[in-house]
Amino acid sequence: MESIIKFINSINGNYIIIFLIAIFYSLERLLGTPFKFDRRLNHFLNNFILMIAFYLANLAFAVLQVGIITWSSANQMGLFYWIEIPLWLKVIFGVMCLDFTSYWFHRLAHTLPLFWSVHRVHHSDTTMDSSTFFRGHPLEVLIFGTSSILACILFGIDLPILGVYFVVVLPFQVAQHANIQLPDWTDKVFGKVFIMPNMHKVHHDQNQYYTDSNFADIFVFWDKLFGTYKYSSVKSRLYGLKEFDNTKKQTFWYLIISPFIKIKRNVGDKP
Repeated sequence: MESIIKFINSINGNYIIIFLIAIFYSLERLLGTPFKFDRRLNHFLNNFILMIAFYLANLAFAVLQVGIITWSSANQMGLFYWIEIPLWLKVIFGVMCLDFTSYWFHRLAHTLPLFWSVHRVHHSDTTMDSSTFFRGHPLEVLIFGTSSILACILFGIDLPILGVYFVVVLPFQVAQHANIQLPDWTDKVFGKVFIMPNMHKVHHDQNQYYTDSNFADIFVFWDKLFGTYKYSSVKSRLYGLKEFDNTKKQTFWYLIISPFIKIKRNVGDKP
């Protein structure tokens, strides 16, 4: 098991992202999309520039993140240092615990105005496709990076298991934003355990009733357990945020400064 963990951690995450984006961006072209829009290349480049800014911020924060988690592991802090379980089970539970903590931080990002002012950059994309995975404000690193640190301290998760989590969660995050519609049977079969792309698209609906739901990245049972699960058809869905639905507010510079601008949230109506 240790050799498998070591191999997974040896994989460059950037290569995984490039591979996944290439696959799903190509599938969107080949299979057709349920949501069609023009100037997709411009849309991709705009999201990619945001990703570069987010990546640089993540590199800077990673120094602090690695330092804190290394310290907590050296001092054997957290649940998994206090109980004896096999390594393979520790990996599975570790991924689940990281997803659980991310669920709550994601939920807070929709609840706390300060967090939402940053997180709404990701939700601002009114023409969503696989490149929407790229769209995130650099300051968002502080929110979800802190989530990982807290999970590692509370549950006794070390850096190798955190690395496994990142490799596991990446395919989910890219696929969930892809502008493709999977058959309904995939939700009925795999959706009993995992957050499927059709489910995550509900989370990107313009109507806040749906936006504030389906917060988990991997496991659907967090949303079902805590009452935030919602489901509706992907067809005829409007994506993004109404308050960002114009060309000016989709530009890189506007999205970068938007957390510092007071923008009234368009709540929408409960269907």
